[in-house]
Amino acid sequence: MNRRQALRWGCTQCGAFAGLAGAQADWTAPPRFTRPDVATDEGGLWAMMDREETRLRRSPFRMRDPALEAYLAGIVCKLGGEHCADVRVYAIRTPYFNANMAPNGMMQVWSGLLLRVENEAQLAAVLAHEIGHYLQRHTLEQLRDLKGRAAFAQFIGLFGLVGMVGQIATLAGALAFSREHEREADRISIALLQKTGYDPREASKIWANLLDELKATPGADPTKDSALFATHPPSDERRAALETMAAGLQGGTFEAEWRARLAPHRFGLLDDEIKRGRPFESVALLDRLIGREPDAAELLHFRGEARRQRAADGDLDAALADFQAALKTGREPAATHRALGYLYRTLKQTQPARDAWRRYLELAPGAPDAALIQQSLEELT
Repeated sequence: MNRRQALRWGCTQCGAFAGLAGAQADWTAPPRFTRPDVATDEGGLWAMMDREETRLRRSPFRMRDPALEAYLAGIVCKLGGEHCADVRVYAIRTPYFNANMAPNGMMQVWSGLLLRVENEAQLAAVLAHEIGHYLQRHTLEQLRDLKGRAAFAQFIGLFGLVGMVGQIATLAGALAFSREHEREADRISIALLQKTGYDPREASKIWANLLDELKATPGADPTKDSALFATHPPSDERRAALETMAAGLQGGTFEAEWRARLAPHRFGLLDDEIKRGRPFESVALLDRLIGREPDAAELLHFRGEARRQRAADGDLDAALADFQAALKTGREPAATHRALGYLYRTLKQTQPARDAWRRYLELAPGAPDAALIQQSLEELT
């Protein structure tokens, strides 16, 4: 099903949408929110969010790609209907899976989420969930509850981003939505996906994939290791509920469109992922991505690099196999040769290390680390 067919299908299914089971059938979107008077409690909260949005707009972490932000805003507009005019979407470069939306309409989407969703429908499912919280004013309720408590300023800081990443788990109790709020946002997300022609069955896959990734590290605790799950509790029950709500529904996934949109950014986001220093998670992520694109040279390169840096039993041999597979495609990034040089040096294979580093310098003579690689080459004996 292509985009036009799916969106037409979504529109022709309005009757089916109105008949969705349970609370979905009873839910209708509220009218657009009017800006509250600044003298009121809610108006003061909006003013705080406005200040955070100004900081976010100028942040060096913002991905300054107008086409990408317009694409994300387009998805939000389809999902949000008349509320589109009140929403501003910011793509933020930080290698964690998260999105959130403030009461004043500010939405931020983190690059770790962009890297991990497999298609546009999965991305829309996350955005629809956050829109659900916004439409039901769940975040506003949280802010009101926190006002006057020590966590309030820190919660506000979450919307201004990255400094909060390391603190989110410690604030999980204060930041987490209630179970009922989560269920309500999930119900709304399925309804919005169905209405706009996206496949609602993709929603449950996101949480399954992310949980598998987070559990890959021995002894991992997703509630402590994930910015998202610190505020959105992982639950097999929740995943099963999403599957039940989406059962029998259909729609488009738009995987090719999403890959094309992400392509200019993917190498940089994968590099950010490796630098995050959580190689078990990175390998699990790359295993899944390579399963969908087995001949993608950059994916093979980064899985090899994650394995090389992890260096667990069998990792170095597996990393070598990944690098060699990337080379066979003929589309390997120059960085593959640099990584091969380091790997061969670790394996005490001096000549292959020299050859790999020389090739890297041929392909990337102006690389920031070219002088360092040249020095390493000269010191190699």
